[in-house]
Amino acid sequence: MPRIISALLIAFSSAAIATSAWAEATKPLQLAPDAPDRYTVVPGDTLWDISARFIKDPYRWPDLWRLNTEQVKNPHRIYPGQVLVLDRSGAEPQLALETVRMVPRQYDTQLSQAIPAIPQKAIEPFLAKPLVIEANALDSAPRVIALEDNRLLAATGSKIYVTGLGDAKAQQSYQVYRPGKKLADPVTKEVLGYEALFLGTAKVSRKGDPAILLVSNAVAEIGKGDHLVATTEPDVVSFAPHAPQQAIDGRVMSILGALTQGGPRSIVTLTRGKKDGLENGHVLALYQAGREVTDRFKDKKQTFKLPDERYGLVFVFRTFDRISYALVMNASQEVEIGDPVRTP
Repeated sequence: MPRIISALLIAFSSAAIATSAWAEATKPLQLAPDAPDRYTVVPGDTLWDISARFIKDPYRWPDLWRLNTEQVKNPHRIYPGQVLVLDRSGAEPQLALETVRMVPRQYDTQLSQAIPAIPQKAIEPFLAKPLVIEANALDSAPRVIALEDNRLLAATGSKIYVTGLGDAKAQQSYQVYRPGKKLADPVTKEVLGYEALFLGTAKVSRKGDPAILLVSNAVAEIGKGDHLVATTEPDVVSFAPHAPQQAIDGRVMSILGALTQGGPRSIVTLTRGKKDGLENGHVLALYQAGREVTDRFKDKKQTFKLPDERYGLVFVFRTFDRISYALVMNASQEVEIGDPVRTP
């Protein structure tokens, strides 16, 4: 019987979240109190900043532009100097670009770069470096098996011998990392992965198995057993901010650079990823979990669970199979490990 009740509670909770997500998506857009009729984009703007100028819920950017699903993933680019016009004449407000003549002297240095979805500098260090080693990925990751001259540790300029690189190209660059702190679901305690401690970069000097690599830059000492991943260029996060279409119910698993608490512009890891339907650009709501309280009245004792209370938003910018990284966009209180994150 307890299992049946538990299953019913989970099903009810999921249905409630799904209903809430549907209601949020279908409610009318609410303009910000001081929404302008026109706005000229300036260097340093983000899609989030601009959306917040016009509407109360910045993650409803697609609704403001009438974007379809494909356009959300590949939104039209917006550049400094362009003018945005708010049309209030329809049943719901709509934003559009106004065709204007640009002033070259004012914006020519920024025109080649479209504005990002969120502050790029806040997340740039986390876009190219390996952040997460998922629990099932360690066995197949390339690995350091020996160091030059039988040394115990390698530094910049040292040779390392690596197995598992496959068809690596000469001079191909790799990042070296070491499994760090466990990332476990605060509720189920299941280990979903490990934080990746970045150690440096190395380039292939001779192909083979093992391959020989030369450490081009070491920020920490490299040793036997450390792992490698191919270096990639950081992507500009240009996905339009948008809410997931399905119900997401996860938790804050860790807060980078903090022991237990964070705030706006903190980077957090979440217990949901690609397999759960999360993608770059998704916005989730932060909640404070309601605690249980005991009430005593007229010799009667009753326990209540207080409702979860929403207090902020996070923007997902990098996803793995079962884990995601998100930037805290706003929060009216401190973000804590274990806080629920859900479809807004």
